[in-house]
Amino acid sequence: MDQPKQRQGYSMDMVHGPLAGKLLLFALPLMLSSLLQLLFNAADVVVVGRYAGEEALAAVGSNTSLINLLVNIFIGFSVGTNVTVARDIGAGREDDVRKSVHTSITLSLLSGLALALMGNLLARQLLEWTSSPEDVIGLSTIYLRVYFCGMPANMLYNFGAAILRAQGDTRRPLYFLTIAGVTNVLLNLLFVIPLHMSVAGVALATIISQYISAALVLLCLMRDQGPLHLDIHALTLDKRVIRRICQVGLPAGFQGMVFSLSNVVIQSSINSFNSTAIVAGSSASANIEGFVYAGMNALYQTNLTFTSQNYGAGECKRVDKTLLLCQGYVILIGLVLGNLVVYFGHTLAAIYAPGKEAVIQEAMLRLRYVCSLYFLCGIMDTMVGVLRGLGYSVVPMIVSMVGACGTRLVWVATVFQVYHTPTVLYISYPVSWFITAATHILFFFFIRKHAYAKVKGLHAINSGGATPAA
Repeated sequence: MDQPKQRQGYSMDMVHGPLAGKLLLFALPLMLSSLLQLLFNAADVVVVGRYAGEEALAAVGSNTSLINLLVNIFIGFSVGTNVTVARDIGAGREDDVRKSVHTSITLSLLSGLALALMGNLLARQLLEWTSSPEDVIGLSTIYLRVYFCGMPANMLYNFGAAILRAQGDTRRPLYFLTIAGVTNVLLNLLFVIPLHMSVAGVALATIISQYISAALVLLCLMRDQGPLHLDIHALTLDKRVIRRICQVGLPAGFQGMVFSLSNVVIQSSINSFNSTAIVAGSSASANIEGFVYAGMNALYQTNLTFTSQNYGAGECKRVDKTLLLCQGYVILIGLVLGNLVVYFGHTLAAIYAPGKEAVIQEAMLRLRYVCSLYFLCGIMDTMVGVLRGLGYSVVPMIVSMVGACGTRLVWVATVFQVYHTPTVLYISYPVSWFITAATHILFFFFIRKHAYAKVKGLHAINSGGATPAA
């Protein structure tokens, strides 16, 4: 059956034809989308750093780990949505695709409302638990409360974009983020410079842009003429779909939450130096690192989606080839971008804190230890992508908890207590990436044979006239 015209220009056939070029075509808009999302945060940090002072810079930057901790458990469900929809598309189950779309959008709205309520009620207490410095905790609380009012839009966009990616559409989410990103930058400048709204202004600019991107992705799904079509009056919570989403999404979200928890512990350790320069420098560095991570994370999402569709279609050889190509791309991106960032680190850090040499030097310290070896993080995440795409989401969760998070927590409790310096904290990142990546690779080879035999058996049954299990 021919696809409707509306879908022909945006969907992608992931289960036939050469892979190398298609992977890049899929990944490039994802990279650009991630960069735009980072520009939202960078615009916040740069504007407050230049026009609202060092305390405001520290207040905005030090919230990142805490925000991720609260958000990641729900973002995990969008990963489950991507895998579920992609598998059904690969297997040709259009009725299941429709059910997944409506259930996912309902979940996104409920998740966003829950986060908005939680963030506003617990903002101050959460910042106190993470040892936020006394001179910035007031500003941090304001930023956090305003920011979390945008959570319904944040969740709606992430779930909607996951649905579009499942059919190979990474371009329209990029267009939507471009519109929202320009709006965010303009509103940042308006709210902070002439209106003097400081951290509240940058948070307000961010959530307005999030509601714009959410509205655009919602409209896109409502206008789709294929199985991704969203009927706003047919929103539902299908128990079977929720179970399938949770099988992948719950472990993914819990893994993200525990990862963020380990980063919150490290952020709390950075705060313990009671130095605004160290906190602000680490915040600036983390923002710069994000641009490198965006390139690598696009390959994780690409691997996840291509693996899900090809596994759903029973194309196991293409799953292997996808993994090898994505690993090659991610290592190249990590090595090149990571070391370029270190080389130009002083200039980049000066964008966030112009004329503040102490802050710039603290940023440079973190960049040297994190970015030069960032490709290890890319290898680790790409292995997580293939395991989740195969439906084994609990395994990477456990491995990541023990290998990455456990290593960092033990490091802070032991090595950092003896050598109480920022350098020792930053070394924990590459150490944990190496341990976790190596363990993921071992588990993949252990799981691979069983997973491939399972899907081939299901397709053999289906070819005989039966319906395979979802």
